[in-house]
Amino acid sequence: MPYRRIEHHGAKDGVTGSCHQLHIDDRQSLLIDCGLFQGAEVSGTQHDDSDPQAIPFSTDGIRALIVTHVHIDHVGRIPWLLAAGFKGPIICSEPSARLLPLVLEDAFKLGISRDTRLVERYLAQLSARTIALPYKAWFTLIDDDRRRVRIKLQRAGHILGSAYVECDLLDRVSGRNRRIVFSGDLGAPYAPLLPAPRAPYRADVLVLESTYGDRLHDDRRTRIERLRTAIERAQRNGGTLLIPAFSIGRTQEILYELEALQSDFGMTELPVVLDSPLAARFTQVYRELKPYWDAEAHRRLAQGHKPLGFDNLLTVDSHAQHQQMVAHLATSGRPAIVIAGSGMCNAGRIVNYLKAMLGEPKHAVLFVGYQAEGTPGRDIQQYGPRGGYVWLDDERIDIRAHIQTIGGYSAHADQRGLVNFVKRMRHKPEEVRLVHGNEGAKQALSAALSKVCSASVMG
Repeated sequence: MPYRRIEHHGAKDGVTGSCHQLHIDDRQSLLIDCGLFQGAEVSGTQHDDSDPQAIPFSTDGIRALIVTHVHIDHVGRIPWLLAAGFKGPIICSEPSARLLPLVLEDAFKLGISRDTRLVERYLAQLSARTIALPYKAWFTLIDDDRRRVRIKLQRAGHILGSAYVECDLLDRVSGRNRRIVFSGDLGAPYAPLLPAPRAPYRADVLVLESTYGDRLHDDRRTRIERLRTAIERAQRNGGTLLIPAFSIGRTQEILYELEALQSDFGMTELPVVLDSPLAARFTQVYRELKPYWDAEAHRRLAQGHKPLGFDNLLTVDSHAQHQQMVAHLATSGRPAIVIAGSGMCNAGRIVNYLKAMLGEPKHAVLFVGYQAEGTPGRDIQQYGPRGGYVWLDDERIDIRAHIQTIGGYSAHADQRGLVNFVKRMRHKPEEVRLVHGNEGAKQALSAALSKVCSASVMG
């Protein structure tokens, strides 16, 4: 038999902590992602250790960790995995190999230690373990008398470097071959900067994300128009438009769209403040990785546009500068756009902006990404339009600012995109395992998938 089973150590009943173990036999396995739990899902973890991020499974026999992309809910537990004794390589795409040290350095400092020597030792270990693969190329992990196990990374269109993983398992004794595909997070079509994912030729078993399995996104024209409306509102009211955004992926997409809007509608006098040192570092790497941008982005470059480095983009570095910017925008009446982390408002510099501005109707908060249950972002999104309140740093903040959500800017595929990923396979899966979604999203996606394939759907 080509493999024993698939075991899920995270994102099985929620949307964070992605971690899936493909057991090849009783002694060998592959690990696909090892992400951080966030929001309410932290308290839902079960560990003997008091640390909810601790690794609750044995690392013995794990031949490799394969990283689909570098979002923290897919890679954030790597420091804990190494501490638990994992000795194998960390395999990812070439762009992800550039981005991964930045993400994990930040995660290490926040979750484990800021000691410079420990950080440097950890990053050196990470660098020595990392294997960067080109897209579309088979890489053999095991090849002996009994079996051959190889993997291939394909563009997933979620963030720069994101990939879905094709695992090809050949049992030389029986001659049986199985193809198992792990989707990671799939991107939406027509997203800025990145080409849309293409379905694989074949999958016998598909482990598929289901984050937005129960809804459809706005099309790009609609979401750009809604973004323009939000900006014009800030201009009229003399307020700040706050955009909580993850440092990697969402921030760069929003910057791309803002540059295009300003060029097309003459909004060049409105300052765009990027208040996140980490996001600024990621944005610089994005600029250096232009060969991985899509055709539209390259056309804009050829036309003289500066998608990620336009003239009225202001970068805030130090904490003192951050405090000054918060105070200035909260009191000056000068309209501005602020992009700051974290994306779910549970930490980072966005919290200080929210504490200073949520109580004023002239300001606005624009959500452009998923807000997990148990996060302040979900509370603001849910209760803000009703005139409710949110707790930030143990302080109750009444919400009077305008709250808006543009779902189309999610970096995740919607139900149509997920169904098309399966529908467009030449040889469709016999089994689909739905992960990375809540129960409602899984049920809706399962019903939609039943109309395009006869696979057994598990969730």
